[in-house]
Amino acid sequence: MSAADANHLKIFAGRAGGALARRMCEHLELPLGQGHVTAFDDGELFVKLDEDVRGRDCFVVQSTCDPVNNNLMELLIYIDCLRRASAKRITAVIPYFGYARQDRKDEGRVPITAKLVANVITTAGADRVLCMDLHAAQIQGFFDLPVDHLSSAPVFMNYFRQHRASLGDLVVVSPDVGNVKVAKAFSNALDADIAIIHKRRHSGAQVSSTNVIGEVRNRTVLMIDDMISTAGTVCEAARLVMDHGATSVVAAATHGVLVGPAMQRLSAAPIEKIIVSDTIPDGVRTAPIGDKLEVLSVAGLMGEAVHRIHHDQSLSALFRGGAETKR
Repeated sequence: MSAADANHLKIFAGRAGGALARRMCEHLELPLGQGHVTAFDDGELFVKLDEDVRGRDCFVVQSTCDPVNNNLMELLIYIDCLRRASAKRITAVIPYFGYARQDRKDEGRVPITAKLVANVITTAGADRVLCMDLHAAQIQGFFDLPVDHLSSAPVFMNYFRQHRASLGDLVVVSPDVGNVKVAKAFSNALDADIAIIHKRRHSGAQVSSTNVIGEVRNRTVLMIDDMISTAGTVCEAARLVMDHGATSVVAAATHGVLVGPAMQRLSAAPIEKIIVSDTIPDGVRTAPIGDKLEVLSVAGLMGEAVHRIHHDQSLSALFRGGAETKR
């Protein structure tokens, strides 16, 4: 990156985006923006910028993962701090967008919290948003400002192409009907068949997988989804395909949310490998599944997106010939 770019473009990081932001800056050969976040004894957060941002194009990286409300509030304060410091443009880089599953009223007297979160990010002073693999793509329309919605597919496809020979007779399985389009794109890219699992959700943490549409017997199953949260869906699906004769199961998801009973479930499930990206920091919480877990970095992809946004270039070229985001 040129000296002029390095002077004008600034990437800052919240505490849930620090590791990814540093990798993005390494990709761009750019120093990480200097700022710090302090938590007071009463729980209040304080953000202080340690360098001048007046007239700069600023990006702040923060996943709104667990603890969701703290991380969201930290993002809002960071945006407000940049705005009051006279940044020319502020882009909220949200690798994992919390509250994305609350995107519609599926029963009476419930909120649409994803829209509320979009409203408060806009009100805080963001000029645009950059995010990855939203649980529901229509959330882009909840914002009254430009949204760049990235797909992690190029990163995952590159990985599976490199390991294609070791996967043998492969079938790509969509763990629910909502993810069929993405699974189909992966099956085409990897020269594999596709299968679909019919599931029934009983609650936010409990699901049951009841039937497999397609042939999985004597095959390696690759399951693709946008996130693994409590792991109920993926573990039930893994048991189902193994009961139908699959030889092994590989689970892949962009966001390793991994909360509640997820570690216990994944440790006990007949899953050979779990592959996620670094949109959410893993830390010590993933130790129980460390022998199964592999983390791919999307820093290069997100760094390239930041570069293109800064230079007013198209992001579509990053995804030509690859899989699409979930619809």
